[in-house]
Amino acid sequence: MSDVESLRAAERRLQAAQLASDVAALDALIDERLIFTGPDGKLYRKEDDLHVHRTGHQVMTRVDEESLEVLVEERLGVTWFLGTLEGSFGGQPFAWRMRYTRTWVHTETHGWRLVAAHASVA
Repeated sequence: MSDVESLRAAERRLQAAQLASDVAALDALIDERLIFTGPDGKLYRKEDDLHVHRTGHQVMTRVDEESLEVLVEERLGVTWFLGTLEGSFGGQPFAWRMRYTRTWVHTETHGWRLVAAHASVA
């Protein structure tokens, strides 16, 4: 499997873990240094992301990928996701077409792990 294919697979594992609120899979895919800029402009950390899934504060019912661009340069990779997300956050339903830019780092120990992300409504 090429580096691009392996990063594409990691991105899709992340999407599946978000949809299933699979905290163990998310924990494995997200680096401890994660900084995520949410669509509200606020910064979030790994524990924030795991917490909303662990507690059911965020529940995803749909993650449909429209397009996924992937760039790999040595140990760093970037993915650009465009798709539709549906679910609830804090009990409030949402349905948004979203764009995510995610930066990944590859290590021998963990494979691809997410270190930075930015999301906006598309």
